[in-house]
Amino acid sequence: MSQGERFSAAARAHSFRDAFRGVAVLLATQHNARIHAVATLAVLAVGFWLGCTRVEWAVLVLAIGLVWLAEGVNTALEALGDAVSADPNPLVGRAKDVAAGAVLLASIGAAAAGLLIFVPRLLDRFAGG
Repeated sequence: MSQGERFSAAARAHSFRDAFRGVAVLLATQHNARIHAVATLAVLAVGFWLGCTRVEWAVLVLAIGLVWLAEGVNTALEALGDAVSADPNPLVGRAKDVAAGAVLLASIGAAAAGLLIFVPRLLDRFAGG
């Protein structure tokens, strides 16, 4: 929205529709996004089953959000790179590799957070503690 534009509920609704379409494209076209979706559902189910605290939920939700953010930016950057350069381009390739690396790092961080939260709770649950 530029400075002179007035707020428009219709324009905001259109923006949300575009954003949800982007999420649908992400899930429809990216295998890793579908893996993230399954992992998200598994983390939510295990978190509810183990009765995570509010702080634990905050950490889990932030970790999940970070992975989804990285995956979305990676996918957008790949599409933009493909649009800019149909032929192999080392700089576009480097940008794609770095973006994919960011998804990997976010996923490793999320997995570590999940392990730090879930492993002690699972040990307590199965050790009778």
